[in-house]
Amino acid sequence: MKLFHSINDFHSAKKTILTLGTFDGVHIGHKKILERITQNTENGKYESLVLTFFPHPRMVLQEKSEIKLLNTISEKTKLLEATGIENLIIHPFDESFSRLTAEEFVHSILVDQFHIHKIIIGHDHRFGRNRTANIDNLIAFGAEYGFEVEQITAQEIQDVSVSSTKIRKALQEGNMNLANDYLGYDYFLTGEVVKGKQLGRTIGFPTANIQIDEEYKLIPKNGVYVVKAFIDDLEVYGMMNIGFNPTINGQKQTIEVNLFDFDADIYGKKIEVSLLQYLREEQKFGSLDLLKAQLNKDQQDSLTFVSRLQ
Repeated sequence: MKLFHSINDFHSAKKTILTLGTFDGVHIGHKKILERITQNTENGKYESLVLTFFPHPRMVLQEKSEIKLLNTISEKTKLLEATGIENLIIHPFDESFSRLTAEEFVHSILVDQFHIHKIIIGHDHRFGRNRTANIDNLIAFGAEYGFEVEQITAQEIQDVSVSSTKIRKALQEGNMNLANDYLGYDYFLTGEVVKGKQLGRTIGFPTANIQIDEEYKLIPKNGVYVVKAFIDDLEVYGMMNIGFNPTINGQKQTIEVNLFDFDADIYGKKIEVSLLQYLREEQKFGSLDLLKAQLNKDQQDSLTFVSRLQ
């Protein structure tokens, strides 16, 4: 997949089959559209193209928006590449871009820059300044400029309108089954392993502390999870705590993973952690011995869950 960081950087001798949107989560609803894109290239006659944006438009247009995203840019790129899309443009979204009229967008970008053959779009998509244009306007532009418009209906998107909003809500409630079903994969966090207080090591449960630099990334509900971690080429199961370590009066939210049967030095390494199951709420214990006893139970519950997967 070719990656471009501006609309102006994209050039192709072929006409394009494209779609556009934020694609946060690259969930099963998105994949219905992306599959249709790749199926329409007619064995290389046309090029597949996805146009997405960063920052998220709501971050720019809504002054007090505190929206958290399901994917970082690198995570979204990885997920989109796995769909077989040939070209991805991540265009900087700003107020100037948002002021383009629908006709300016269609003429200068879709027609002149992308040499559009067909656009495949969700039934509820709106575009142009103040999001005033809809699918009917797009069809009219297609007739004027000579490109096709294919509409994805709500019925085709798994009989329900799968939305990033529903996934965010499930993650904030610790409902990993629902979130992962909607996503079509296990929700994951990506970050660097950094040194923490190393309390876990003293009670027999050493942890890798994960630092996630992207503040806009959605961190699920505080608590203990069964997880699967990927480090280099290794796949390791474990359990993870998201929270404030109330037993030792922690003041800052941390993400700590205890990896089963694993003892390598991974400080400074990148780690990807998939969240498989929510085990329990974070809680404050009266002593480190009580905390250790609970961690032993968490480990057994995690291993029982993992054994069912294999």
